[in-house]
Amino acid sequence: MENMLGLLRLHVIRGVNLAIRDSSSSDPYVIVRMGKQKLRTRVMKKNLNPEWNEDLTLSITDPTLPVKILVYDRDWFSRDDKMGDAVFHIDPFLEAIRIQNQLGGLPDGTVIMKIQASRQNCLSEESKIVWHKGKIVQNMFLRLQNVERGEVELQLEWIDVSGPLST
Repeated sequence: MENMLGLLRLHVIRGVNLAIRDSSSSDPYVIVRMGKQKLRTRVMKKNLNPEWNEDLTLSITDPTLPVKILVYDRDWFSRDDKMGDAVFHIDPFLEAIRIQNQLGGLPDGTVIMKIQASRQNCLSEESKIVWHKGKIVQNMFLRLQNVERGEVELQLEWIDVSGPLST
């Protein structure tokens, strides 16, 4: 793939307090979109606090594109119901990679950057980008929008395919 900067592995950990879309529960799954890429988790039947623990990998060619998280309730005989959405940008994550590449040799557990929850992002709490076991990772809780309740927990990890990120 031309102009690929690297791969972004999204570990979709779990959903918390998701909305009810069937009679007393939901059958949630997550769709991750970035540009023309679209990936999805498996359906978790009758579960408002699902634990997917699935890895989805995006090819990063345009780091300015937002990553969209869409949660749906699987309906077997009608259209799937929306259960909320969230959006985040990977700019801070890529900046942390550049910082780590410049500094090098960071001790395990070093916090490279903190992103505060605000009205400009979907974070429900502070998110830290950390040097962990030789990798840069970011844990985040995203507050779902356009729905009465729910959060999704993710972990981002950069997979370098072309050498240190320099731009």
